[in-house]
This record gives sequence, structure tokens and C-alpha cells, in this order.
Amino acid sequence: MFESNSRYYPLKTAEHVMPDGRVVTYKRRRFLPQGEKMPTLSEVTVTQGNRLDLIAAKALGDPEHFWRICDANDAMKPSDLTSEIGRVLCIPIPQI
Repeated sequence: MFESNSRYYPLKTAEHVMPDGRVVTYKRRRFLPQGEKMPTLSEVTVTQGNRLDLIAAKALGDPEHFWRICDANDAMKPSDLTSEIGRVLCIPIPQI
């Protein structure tokens, strides 16, 4: 259902049986980590034209791991992280 680099990939799958007997398969809830408790790999200062996917590609080796940077910086909206020039972003050590 999800690619191996997705934040949802490791979540367990569950099933719900509807009143009419249909089975609905879904992923269990993902609880967000507390950013300040995540181990830091490095820090990046946002500059003009930075994009979170490019920062993730350079720092983590995969542009689709931008969500790891969001988690480490307690961001619900990825665009918020690069909207302020000079902001320092924590790049987390990838956790399994």
C-alpha cells in the first residue's frame, strides 16, 4: 500500500467490518514524535529558494524523507519550515 520510504509503511494494518459485512482495511494511527527528543544528525540554515525536498535529498539521501525533518522540527505544514530565511532546521538521525 505504501512505499518503503513512506512514514506510514511501518504502521500495522488493521481491518474494520462494516455493518453490511464489507471489510475496510486501514493503517493504524501514526503518533508524532516529539522533535526535541529526536537525535540530531545536523542543522541546516534556510536560505533563499530552499525547498524541503531538496534539503532532505542532500541531508538524508531521499527527497521523500522531508517528513523526517518536519517531525524533528514539530511542523505540521512542510512549507512553514522554509518560509523564513535564516531559520535553523534540525535534521534528525533517521530512525527505523
